[in-house]
Amino acid sequence: MQISEKQEVFKQIMGNYPTGVTIITTTNENRVPVGLTVNSFASVSLDPLLLLWSIDHRSSSLKAFTECGKFAVHVLAQEQQELCKTFASKHDDRFSTCNWKLSNNGLPIIDGAFGVFECETFKAIEAGDHTILIGEVVDLRVDIEKDPMLYHRRVFGAIPKEFYTSKQSV
Repeated sequence: MQISEKQEVFKQIMGNYPTGVTIITTTNENRVPVGLTVNSFASVSLDPLLLLWSIDHRSSSLKAFTECGKFAVHVLAQEQQELCKTFASKHDDRFSTCNWKLSNNGLPIIDGAFGVFECETFKAIEAGDHTILIGEVVDLRVDIEKDPMLYHRRVFGAIPKEFYTSKQSV
């Protein structure tokens, strides 16, 4: 199989892996808020609390995320689909489309997320055409009245009710 074929199969498999969806935010050198939609997000450690995500080297906000030293991860709520699309687009002023404020840690926090992790950059690792950013969680919050968004096959939505009625448990 040629490399281009392998890349297409890779994308097909990854696109069929259900994930949650996040918006990651920080500020640039002028303290202007920067953010993008990300689904390459995972937990790393409980002691200390660490998480990771990755950013494409072609991203216009790469410099802000690799130089700021801190970032916030917003685990989106199911009703934030339009916001998710906006932060995934080339929209110039993404923050004009939502309510947000700077936290005590100096990070842009978007209203309405299911959960938010505020992190200090623990480590940045270059890996292929992306940089993996590992963050140490310094603050976090959750809105248990909300449900998180699900992403599968390029579709955003709620977790199906049938998921919770299954008799299987771990």
